[in-house]
Amino acid sequence: MTIRLEDDMKTRLEHLAESTHRSKSWLASEAIRQYVESNEWQIAEVRAALKEADSGDFATEKEVGAVVKRWKVNAG
Repeated sequence: MTIRLEDDMKTRLEHLAESTHRSKSWLASEAIRQYVESNEWQIAEVRAALKEADSGDFATEKEVGAVVKRWKVNAG
């Protein structure tokens, strides 16, 4: 895989690699891994929420009111 970086980002990556004693490739791979994991989690959560919504699994007005009331007290 080849990626193109802006000159400024390339320089910053080079400095970070030197500072951390890691290769630029390792840093890029780690950044991509974290990005993919984060987005996979977010998509899974959205899908689960949509499934709940499609099945009609919503909080009642009373439950929402209790949460709002609790936040108002804590924000005080």
